[in-house]
Amino acid sequence: MTEGKFDIHTEITNRIVAAIEKGPSKFELPWTKMASRQAPKNATTGKTYRGINWLMLTIIAEEQAYPTSQWATFKQWQQVGAKVRKGEKGAPIVFYKQLEITNDKSESVSETEASDTRKIGFAKASWCFNAAQVEGYEVEQPVELVNPSCFDRLVNVEKMIEATRADIRYGGDRAFYQREEDFIQIPEMPRFVGTATMTGQEAFYSTICHELVHHSGAPHRLNREKGKRFCDRPYCFEELIATLGEAFLCVELGITPTEREDHAQYIGQYVQLMKADNRVIFQAASAAAQATHYILGGAKNVGGE
Repeated sequence: MTEGKFDIHTEITNRIVAAIEKGPSKFELPWTKMASRQAPKNATTGKTYRGINWLMLTIIAEEQAYPTSQWATFKQWQQVGAKVRKGEKGAPIVFYKQLEITNDKSESVSETEASDTRKIGFAKASWCFNAAQVEGYEVEQPVELVNPSCFDRLVNVEKMIEATRADIRYGGDRAFYQREEDFIQIPEMPRFVGTATMTGQEAFYSTICHELVHHSGAPHRLNREKGKRFCDRPYCFEELIATLGEAFLCVELGITPTEREDHAQYIGQYVQLMKADNRVIFQAASAAAQATHYILGGAKNVGGE
């Protein structure tokens, strides 16, 4: 790569690493406490941003204390009669396009081979501006999420859990997914006590979401690689996927997630992975989005038994 050339993968990775490193002693990941926000969506199309773009826009909204989840490009804001204020900085997002390449063949090959084409995917950068950065646009008021007491059941979440047909066993004092026997272990709901900032209910359901993401990676489901030992690369990569997937599910289902104590064990490895490979966070976000889609598909999933 030419020196000084802009690289969207490096740009976004660096921003996420910086967000994590702001408070490593607190063992907080920047997307964990933010799932209570509404998912970022495009103000002109109404479509929700997904994967790495959800993560990037949510982090920047938190850093800048933007009161709205609405975003659009400079041109899109112009199209609705709004104007980005002078001096405002855009948030980087990425979208993927496919380039069709026709293979050059000599006259000696067959006509079929001569017309061979292949598609190459490549990333393109774009910049979005929050509705708080523009003039001439009426900002949509955020919906306040109401969290019931810690022992109430959330009907929509319970339906989702049931639809996955996962073998969830309640009891004990640990939460985990047992891959070899294909079951999830979760402490009973009363074991999840509330704190000053969250209810036991929030902790309970976000923990189930985390383990359901692990559950989705089984060989007969999405078939993700399993780590061979604690904190090796595949192990930490899977934890990164599960943590992101947990956050995505909490947004979709209206759950505010808890901080997990085991984040302390993985956060250093997350940063090392991202620094070593600037595409890791993109791959993890993509896998987490795939897992989220699979889980919310419930009984429609192939091989979801």
